[in-house]
Amino acid sequence: MSEPQHILLVDDEDGIRKVLGLTLADRGFTVHAAENAEKGLALFRELKPTIVITDIKMPGMDGLELLRTIKAEAQGDHGHDAEVILITGHGDIDLAIQGIKLDATDFVTKPISDDALDIALRRASERLNMRRAIREHTQELERLVEQKTRQLLAAERLAAIGQTVAGLSHAIKNMASGLEGSIFLLGKGLEMDRRAYLEQGWEMLQANVEKIKNLSLEMLRYAKPEALKPTLCDPALPAREVTELLQLKAKAAGVELSLSQPPDMAPVRLDAEALHRCLMNLVGNALDACQAAGFGPDAPGGQVRLAVEPVPGGGVRYSVSDNGCGLDAEAKSRLFTAFFSTKGEGGSGLGLMTTKKIVEEHGGTIAVTSEKGSGTAFDVVIPGQGELNV
Repeated sequence: MSEPQHILLVDDEDGIRKVLGLTLADRGFTVHAAENAEKGLALFRELKPTIVITDIKMPGMDGLELLRTIKAEAQGDHGHDAEVILITGHGDIDLAIQGIKLDATDFVTKPISDDALDIALRRASERLNMRRAIREHTQELERLVEQKTRQLLAAERLAAIGQTVAGLSHAIKNMASGLEGSIFLLGKGLEMDRRAYLEQGWEMLQANVEKIKNLSLEMLRYAKPEALKPTLCDPALPAREVTELLQLKAKAAGVELSLSQPPDMAPVRLDAEALHRCLMNLVGNALDACQAAGFGPDAPGGQVRLAVEPVPGGGVRYSVSDNGCGLDAEAKSRLFTAFFSTKGEGGSGLGLMTTKKIVEEHGGTIAVTSEKGSGTAFDVVIPGQGELNV
């Protein structure tokens, strides 16, 4: 044996306890003896020996029941391995086989021979060493997995930071170029006393300042969004407000903006202000898509449809569709990615990402269908009384 081990010996015969106890002590074990299974179980719980040798037939609790209890308690006690060797008479082989099925290490028959005892003890030690090695190997694997997971998360964070910085840098570069253009026109207008240059430069300056403001607000909303403030309200209210606010812009762009809503919709618990921002973004994008498709004051025909309808369970669906330029498969796959925009230099790429986040905080879903040259449709579903991340 590599190190002294504690053995619990349980037998109702005093002679066997004495003789077997001396034999085990000669082999370097520290022996604790008990005359019945009840006292043996108490010693097992107190001393936590690694090997238990018990007779099968005893008054009261027998050896098989002791085996079951020890195995159950050793399994529940993390790190406490216990092997059980059964002592049986020649006529009790069936009981010994039952013990093996209950995960006993081995059994020895009376009278106990030294060779049989040595084999059983060696098998018990091998099983203990194997379980210890497996536990240590498992712990090492867990440590390695934890370490690699931390490294992977750190790498993913760095990659995400890199992508964010790259996207943000691109957006800022575009806005800086616009500012440089407006400053150039303003300078030329002052130098040449040309009002037209001054007006164009001023318009460009205003537009780029507005882009910078919108980018800052969208970044703040996404990085540190306000908590939702859900209330029972008319779910069509945000859609009506957005339609009214963007109606003039739609007419100026030669686009027909319409709203479809059923009368007397049941109230839904949601944050109307947050969903107002979502619909403003979706309808605004739809108007831009119509302009990108060539519709305008001199080429009418653009259409943006906003629809509101109840869904089973007391929720609401918002649908925004257009007959604009549409999206190809690559653009559609990146649609909710930070700083990706189909508007070129005119978009920050944060609007749809923020919209998706607001919808998901309502426990809802947002889906898009689109085909290049045939328009785009967004479908937002807010479940009734859903789990809100507030």
